[in-house]
Amino acid sequence: MKVLVATEKAFAPVAIKLIREVTDAAGYQLALLENYKDVSELLAAVADADAMIVRSDLVTSQVLDAAKKLRIVVRAGAGYDNLDLPACTAHKVVAMNTPGQNSNAVAELAFQMMLYQARGGFGGKSGTELRGKTMGLHAFGNVGKYMAEIAKGFGMNIYAFDPFVNEDAMIKSEVKACKSAEELYSKCQYVSLHIPANDKTKKSVGYDLLKTMPKNAVLVNTARKEVINEDGLLKIFEERPDFRYLSDVEPDCKPVFEEKYKGRFIFTAKKMGAQTEEANINAGVAAARQIVDYFKTGNEKFKVNK
Repeated sequence: MKVLVATEKAFAPVAIKLIREVTDAAGYQLALLENYKDVSELLAAVADADAMIVRSDLVTSQVLDAAKKLRIVVRAGAGYDNLDLPACTAHKVVAMNTPGQNSNAVAELAFQMMLYQARGGFGGKSGTELRGKTMGLHAFGNVGKYMAEIAKGFGMNIYAFDPFVNEDAMIKSEVKACKSAEELYSKCQYVSLHIPANDKTKKSVGYDLLKTMPKNAVLVNTARKEVINEDGLLKIFEERPDFRYLSDVEPDCKPVFEEKYKGRFIFTAKKMGAQTEEANINAGVAAARQIVDYFKTGNEKFKVNK
């Protein structure tokens, strides 16, 4: 079996070392395509691969057409919108992600942005504290659980809304369950987004939800920019000078923020949620292990295509 690691942005060397240990132990060949500049390089490299590990690399119909032997592709990370799932299914390729492996990194980034904002960017002026503030978690999956754990340490009052999670699981984590997104937003000064980008959630966070947030509201987005209705977000910013937006992905309307709302937003230079050494290692090794398990036992636990 040949396992191709194809990454425009390479894994850390220690991650590759540990991935190789997994594939070597299984008797598989590991091939690396790191820091490639053109899709033609990917098309050539994947031609004889049985399995592939990617990060944010696009796995399109063109790539799959070139991958005549490919049986499985694993996205080392939670999000998988870079994988063309219908094309994977059409090519009889199992597509997987590695949920939970970078969750703590994402949660820590959210709080780093919140702290930076609360202290006015460390500019010397008086700021505010997180203790006693309300934190709303829009979705209570892997990242949400880490968010709750950190928020408890700060002494925040924590709420969550997730129609796919049993209320008992929230109560066990000392989180108050909300019956709707509307209830969550109306209760919480800080709302942190952890929903995926799909047909139901794209542009779902807009004016009607945001206008119900309390004074000095802060929206934190470490999910995807597509879940935000940017017209509604800009309308809120125009109406409410107290509103803040912290995002791990630059919105399309970034120029408007830079022109009109300086000091009221934080955007990372590129998506940084999973960019820690630990998450880098965890996701890569998990991807390798899932590939080995799939070939040896047929385990499709983390399959994301039909």
